[in-house]
Amino acid sequence: MVKDTQHGIEIDTGGDTCRVRLSGPQTVAQATVLDRALAGLPADRAAEIDLSAAERIDTAGAWAIARAQARIRAAGQEVRIAGADDVRVALIETVAGALPAPDAAAQKRRSLADLLEGVGRAVAGAGRYVLELTGYLGLFLARLGHALIRPREFYLTALLHHCQGVGWAAVPIVALMAFLIGVVLAFQGSAQLRQFGAEIFVVDLIAISILRELGILLTAIIVAGRTASAFTASIGSMKMREEIDAMRTLGIDPVQALFVPRILALILMLPVLGLIANVAGLFGGALMAWVELGISPAMFRVRLVEGTDVTHVAVGMIKATVFAVIIGVIGCHAGMQVESNAESLGRMTSAAVVAAIFAVILADALFSIFFAQVGW
Repeated sequence: MVKDTQHGIEIDTGGDTCRVRLSGPQTVAQATVLDRALAGLPADRAAEIDLSAAERIDTAGAWAIARAQARIRAAGQEVRIAGADDVRVALIETVAGALPAPDAAAQKRRSLADLLEGVGRAVAGAGRYVLELTGYLGLFLARLGHALIRPREFYLTALLHHCQGVGWAAVPIVALMAFLIGVVLAFQGSAQLRQFGAEIFVVDLIAISILRELGILLTAIIVAGRTASAFTASIGSMKMREEIDAMRTLGIDPVQALFVPRILALILMLPVLGLIANVAGLFGGALMAWVELGISPAMFRVRLVEGTDVTHVAVGMIKATVFAVIIGVIGCHAGMQVESNAESLGRMTSAAVVAAIFAVILADALFSIFFAQVGW
């Protein structure tokens, strides 16, 4: 028998049922004492909490009672509230519903079937994602065809705005990146080819690497990082503020107004950025070849023209167009998946960048296999 007259707590643990009688005000002033007293109740038997003599109970007192209820009920016993009116019962139930869920028990060791199920769900999710991207690509092509039929409905101002953001604003970082890549290729290539007396072939190494692969691939990765995130953030913030719903209410097609100018701007500007990257990369490689190997710019140009086929440039431009479509569709799709909270916006922006970069690298690998098979 525990009796605390100062705080109005009386506990009788004898018998099959623990009986708790509370009197006086059970408020925040003594919630800690009440919680400590109720924490001592044994969980191997039922309990009864009598509130008939309690003058007042606030959420702090209800919190202490709800914690005791949750602990005893988790052990398989029942806790009954006696002498309480409907208001107090509702208060205790509300506080109990707001209590944080206990930490989940350690998961059991997963079996082979569980692992296979996880793989299957991941594959199914990836398939659904690809189908959604295909649907967005179809929407873009349909609205683009509609704009070609009815040019007055095309948002030319938006296209020019996005061309500036996607293309012109990205020129410095793309040119600098390509220049440094050309320098690194020339330096590393000269170090290896010098051992065999084949320094002149560093020109072929730089030309093929820049024109065919690294120039457009690294440009697409940079554009994926800065543009896919920008598309997702801008469309997602409009979706959060319900601006897209307002556009539909006003009879404006969001796909025509938001998707087509952005994706088309990428299709137009990424090949241009790729050409800029090619020129900057070749310039960097020529500069390092001149400094490191003594290959003059004139000799570099002659070897470049004689040993490099224009097919390499064509391959890069074909890749650029496909990469632009991939980046634009992924960015717009991610923006439309944003929910009405900032956490969702940040998560989808990060997901769009990761997905766009992965898709670009995967597409480049597939292009390499395809062009190798056709002999390009």
